Amino acid sequence: MPDTYRPARAALWMCGSILSFSMMAVAGRYVSQVHNTFEIMTFRSLVGLAIVFSLALANRRLGEIRSTRLKQHFFRNLFHFTGQNLWFFALASIPLAQVFALEFTSPIWVIVLSFLFLGERLTGSRIIAAGLGFLGILVVARPDFSALEPGTVTAAMSAIFFAATIIMTKALTRHESIVSILFWLTGFQLCFGLVALVLHDSVTWPTMMTLPWLAVIGAAGLMAHYCLTTALSLAPASFLMPIDFARLPLVVVIGMVLFDEPADALVLLGGGIIILANWINLRGGNSAAVKPAAI
Repeated sequence: MPDTYRPARAALWMCGSILSFSMMAVAGRYVSQVHNTFEIMTFRSLVGLAIVFSLALANRRLGEIRSTRLKQHFFRNLFHFTGQNLWFFALASIPLAQVFALEFTSPIWVIVLSFLFLGERLTGSRIIAAGLGFLGILVVARPDFSALEPGTVTAAMSAIFFAATIIMTKALTRHESIVSILFWLTGFQLCFGLVALVLHDSVTWPTMMTLPWLAVIGAAGLMAHYCLTTALSLAPASFLMPIDFARLPLVVVIGMVLFDEPADALVLLGGGIIILANWINLRGGNSAAVKPAAI
């Protein structure tokens, strides 16, 4: 558990992460018909690196960027780069709600992995919240596992890579500043993307239509990771991840309004289950924060 456990502030930062990831999904859907996943990731990382470096320079925080844990940064970003490419591929292949539903198996993996590798305590409220949240996701998306499509498989695989990324990020927050984590995030992923583009047959450069959306992806992706990393520095990973389930009802509405993706009464039922799961998780987190003070 972090030295300063602040569940309310951590939950607010997670809300910022939810909004940012949703913006990135919308922008990713718009450019996916023009750019492949490697191009999207490369341009996104270029924008993100420019923002991180500029802000760190302006605030005189470049000294926080350290290379003492370069190996950890490398593997953390290799896992994230892989998961993000799988996610963007799925984004162009299947409905938004189904992408997010399969991605949201990630908190289940986080709760298990945080117990195994970070020594975080598995409380009854976290187990119940994760189980209810996942049930709500299945009610909303109802993925057809009997006829798996490539987009379905890649979305499911991305969840495992994202879970590993979250665990590695949580470990890094114990020793590294957010500036350092974000710098190596964008720097490594830019390198990975450039290598992938060199190995690719051809490259589609940004157009006047796709450039603004690529900029949104870069800025929103960076903001999402800033919010997520800040939240992880304030509360355990297994407490924070079920909050992310609230992203699904939001993206269902976005899919309906912007992309004419259908929704029905089960979406409302699943959304209600997800809200209940988050309420249980937040109540459990606040109780854990209060108990040590009463001793």
